Amino acid sequence: MPHRPTVILTGASRGIGHATVKRFSDEGWRVISCSRDDVPGECRRDTNWTHHISADLGSIDSRAAFIAEANHLLNGGPLQALVNNAGVSPKTPFKERLGCLNGDIADWRMVFELNFFAPLVLARGFAAPLAKAKGAIVNITSIAGHSVHPFAGSAYSTSKAALSGLTREMAVEFAQMGVRVNAVAPGEIETAMLSPETEVLIPRIPLHRLGSPDDVASIVYRLCTAEMDYITGSEIFVTGGQHLL
Repeated sequence: MPHRPTVILTGASRGIGHATVKRFSDEGWRVISCSRDDVPGECRRDTNWTHHISADLGSIDSRAAFIAEANHLLNGGPLQALVNNAGVSPKTPFKERLGCLNGDIADWRMVFELNFFAPLVLARGFAAPLAKAKGAIVNITSIAGHSVHPFAGSAYSTSKAALSGLTREMAVEFAQMGVRVNAVAPGEIETAMLSPETEVLIPRIPLHRLGSPDDVASIVYRLCTAEMDYITGSEIFVTGGQHLL
């Protein structure tokens, strides 16, 4: 029986992460996942979803423990893909946008720990098995990292802009090991993170609809396959054309 490729994916319990895990599993990949929450019950019956590790990747200690446990599961074997999907976008209880003047600086540090530093630290932590597989890293950025967004807060937007820049830097350095690094920037995707007010943005989307988690999952999956073997340092917008306006 041929060896199954392995993907490590963070933020796997819901939304884009959950849809992406399902896509990899449907394609026969072995899945090692991570999130702060436990996985839904139906996923435990998925024989490809072999290990779920509960961890808070915004915590330095929890992050290190996750890397150690996942590397133990890999047991010196190759890792074909790392998908850095975990992210946080703080909201106020009264629907005020968290900007540069009204956001707690401690919250900014928390956002950057998860949205920016976690992808960097995980890429370092899994560099050896990724190199062994000549694998791929996909960082989930955001349309909000490229222009001021009416609902996404400043900490979230700037952390995603930083992740876009990090993707380019990583692409050049990891290429020396044969590892490709790309980013996927979703627009308005129907997930729990989406603000209820987002529907007012639909007229600004050329395709006139919100995206689905599966729209993002399909691109993430393709970027990790041999079909995309000559693509690195790219950021693909899954926005229905919204980023053009």
